[in-house]
Amino acid sequence: MNRYLTVAEVSAAARRLVSRYPGAGRLRRVGTSRAGRPLEMLSVGHGPAHVLVVARPHPDEPVGAVTALALAERVARGDGRSPATDPARVTWDVVLCLDPDGAALSEGIEEATAGPAPALERYFRAAFRPVAAEQPEWAPIESSRLPESQALFDLIDERRPVLQCSLHGIEAGGTFAQLTGGLPGFAGGFHTAAADLSVPVQHGTFDALYWENPAPGVHVLPPPENAGRLAAGSENIGRSTWCAPQRYGGVTAIVEVPMWASALADDPSPHPYAVRTLRGLSRLVRDGGEQVTTVLDKARGFLPPPEESAPRRVLEWMADGLYDLVADSWQPLARQAAESGGRVTTAQVCALDVVARRQPLRAAGLLLRLLSATDDPAAPALHDELHALFTAWCEDFTHALGLRWVPVRDQVDLQSRTALAAAECALRSAR
Repeated sequence: MNRYLTVAEVSAAARRLVSRYPGAGRLRRVGTSRAGRPLEMLSVGHGPAHVLVVARPHPDEPVGAVTALALAERVARGDGRSPATDPARVTWDVVLCLDPDGAALSEGIEEATAGPAPALERYFRAAFRPVAAEQPEWAPIESSRLPESQALFDLIDERRPVLQCSLHGIEAGGTFAQLTGGLPGFAGGFHTAAADLSVPVQHGTFDALYWENPAPGVHVLPPPENAGRLAAGSENIGRSTWCAPQRYGGVTAIVEVPMWASALADDPSPHPYAVRTLRGLSRLVRDGGEQVTTVLDKARGFLPPPEESAPRRVLEWMADGLYDLVADSWQPLARQAAESGGRVTTAQVCALDVVARRQPLRAAGLLLRLLSATDDPAAPALHDELHALFTAWCEDFTHALGLRWVPVRDQVDLQSRTALAAAECALRSAR
């Protein structure tokens, strides 16, 4: 498979798999989204140990759904090359899409990223990511549980997985994994898979900037008493679905693979101008956010209200301090480098560069979508104004980080092999 799939295509593929392997796979509804869409789980194998796979927890990260099907196919056909794929020993429970409502607002990513070398511009025009309080994995640390979150918590309590594998994707950079506990031996299989597919391993990442880092690209959640090392907004991460398997001795692996790779992601050399560059990136995300918000201010009177429009809610959320939160979150790293000459690598700067550029692009893509959908006479001029910024930012992003497209089949292969490596380690640890 060398393209992403819609939710409907994933569901249809799961049904075909169940038909092809009678008795090996079972498909059932495990919940209902806020908008009434089904949450489906494909279970393959009959073993006593459970691996829970969560696909598409973020709707703008479509690779996980294709990976989930690839993993289920491998177990269903009885691949005996790995203990983790032995259907007599392990049951793989695959949630096909955790956020179908968000995925419906991201439909178009499949076409936007089709072809041998998709452009960032097409991706960001199609992508949608909800506010944090509406992201099923993350919502419990911010507010009450969503029905999608509750369905996942219920599955964790029912299955008691030795491993929960959350399948994510990042727009650009390198591949990395976040673990809620130790998985001895995991790094070796992960690094081998990345090397075989020529995908850089991300040395340092915004998502786990101050987590334990036992091996390149592997980050382990700090213990609760060290919550101060977490990024802003994640202090209550223990409430998230990621940490729920811990009550049964299980571990969660969050597996990130890039759509576009940058050779800078695995460059461990000291960055020659780290402090100046980090400060520049803080300005970049703030300035970009201010420019999008300026257009939003002019359009608010004729856009759909936030309570009726998820994209509008995202824009208001981002305008209400998110750009500053992101820019401020890596200032301790800049201060440390300035005060003590601390070593900041090119790879770490690359990871933060990606975040600084993607935040305004996410907002601009959503606002362009809303401006295109309205017939207000002021909309075309605002659209043209924002589109000029948007295209320039995409071009700068591509050239500044030397981005190259990673074929979907390679993204899926890397994510599958990483999930299998994590499962093998978790099974060994559970003996």
